[in-house]
Amino acid sequence: MSGLESPPVTIRDADPLRDATACAAIYAPAVERSVTSFELSAPAPEEIAARMRRYQATHPWLVAERGGEVVGYAYACRFNERPAYRWSASVSVYVGAGERGQGRGRALYEQLFARLRRQGFRMACAGITLPNPASVGLHEALGFRPIGINREIGWKQGRWLDVGWWQLELAPAPAGAPAEPLAPG
Repeated sequence: MSGLESPPVTIRDADPLRDATACAAIYAPAVERSVTSFELSAPAPEEIAARMRRYQATHPWLVAERGGEVVGYAYACRFNERPAYRWSASVSVYVGAGERGQGRGRALYEQLFARLRRQGFRMACAGITLPNPASVGLHEALGFRPIGINREIGWKQGRWLDVGWWQLELAPAPAGAPAEPLAPG
């Protein structure tokens, strides 16, 4: 490898003890300096680790790693607590500032969706604060379709914000009752 080549990126399951600090650092700018996230204070690594453990009980959380450094992550969690929604997942992806535009988000999502399909999930749902052409472009390039907008649904940085909703069919609806989603793994 020459001095100009960077190490390859690998995608693996997140480890709460090993990866929470890096994921918290990647997420913090979305909370503190943008309207991408509707959280108002960036969660500490301990909170990110707790979320990882909670979500990983039923859904995947993946990290992209280059040269031993986490450069992005994607996860899925319950779309809604009501039991009839259990075949749908809410999905999110975050990539470090210096890693954007290099296919990291796409690669993370592709592996996340493959895992969700193996588990038996049917729909992936993504909420995007508008405007956000980069996120909309990524989701639509991966096959998400816009399904609606919640107008002026959140207040952050001194203004009301819209959230658009996109949906990706992971698997067609079965003829009868679906099998229960499997645990990650």
